Amino acid sequence: MLKEFKAFALRGNMLDMAIGIIMGAAFGRIVTSLVQDIITPPIGLLLGNMDFSSLYINLSGTAYPSLDAAKQAGAATINYGLFLNAVVDFVIVALALFLLVRQINRLRRQESTTG
Repeated sequence: MLKEFKAFALRGNMLDMAIGIIMGAAFGRIVTSLVQDIITPPIGLLLGNMDFSSLYINLSGTAYPSLDAAKQAGAATINYGLFLNAVVDFVIVALALFLLVRQINRLRRQESTTG
C-alpha cells in the first residue's frame, strides 16, 4: 500500500497540481494586496476619502463609530465593503486566468497548424 501511495503522490500530474495550488495561493495574496493597497485607495479618494473595507451595515441597533468597534462589541454587521474588495479580487484573478488560458489555447492552435 505504501508503494502504491508513493507512486500516486509522485506522479507528474499530482506534482504539477500541487505546484499550481501553491502558486495560485501566492498569486491570490498578491492580488488581495493589489486590490486593498493599490486599487481601492485611489478609488476611495475619488469618492471622498472612502475606505471600502470600513463600509458596513449595522444590524444591532446600537451605533458604533467604526466597523472595528462594532466587531469588538460583537455586533451583527453586513460588511459589504469587504465583500466589494473580494469581488474586485475575484475579477482580477478571473481576468488573469482568462488571459493565461487564452494565450495557451492560441499557442496550441499555432502548434497544431505548424507541426
